[in-house]
Amino acid sequence: MFQFYRHLFSTKIIFGTTMGAAIFFMVIGVVYWWTFNTTMDATNSLEFCISCHEMENNVYQEYKKTVHYKNKSGVRTTCPDCHVPKEWNHKVIRKIQASNELFYKLIGSIDTAEKFEKKRLKLAKKVWEHMKKTDSIECRNCHSFDAMVFSQQKIKAGVLHKRAKTRGQTCIDCHKGIAHRLPKGAEVSRGGSDADHEYFEEQKLKCYQCHKDMPNPNDGW
Repeated sequence: MFQFYRHLFSTKIIFGTTMGAAIFFMVIGVVYWWTFNTTMDATNSLEFCISCHEMENNVYQEYKKTVHYKNKSGVRTTCPDCHVPKEWNHKVIRKIQASNELFYKLIGSIDTAEKFEKKRLKLAKKVWEHMKKTDSIECRNCHSFDAMVFSQQKIKAGVLHKRAKTRGQTCIDCHKGIAHRLPKGAEVSRGGSDADHEYFEEQKLKCYQCHKDMPNPNDGW
């Protein structure tokens, strides 16, 4: 009988210790998860992004002049919308990559307008290359070919978007310099190549439908 009670007592102690440890680690896990998500949300805002003068004095001022900042529908696209994917795994990867920027902040890599302009093209190319590799996943926070009604877009835009979809192109192939000024020396294509013009001709587009300075016969030219 004594052995039985001693075994029962030992079992209770072990069970209690196990339960206590489980609850402890559960609480630690909840606190960690809450802290992680709170930090993630705090760093995923316009206010956080422009809290350093490198961004506030340069690209932010350009962004405020674009349709992404102010438009007729009142829908504002902020820094994280364009630079941080919504999908959890891609978001975490982007945040880890962004932590590398703290080092350059500390050494003052672009802490003046002159330094920023000197590195602007290099920085832009890095972002463009990243977006090309991820099929412009950040743009797809809001935009997707499947949701587009090409016939309701401007003629040139509708034709180019339809063509881009069939050719497997991605947003950043054409849409560089949308929210920020293009760096000096940047080479971009927005439907101006010989191949594009051949495609427009196949689609029977008239010159004036893309070129505003070309005469429109319907206007009596």
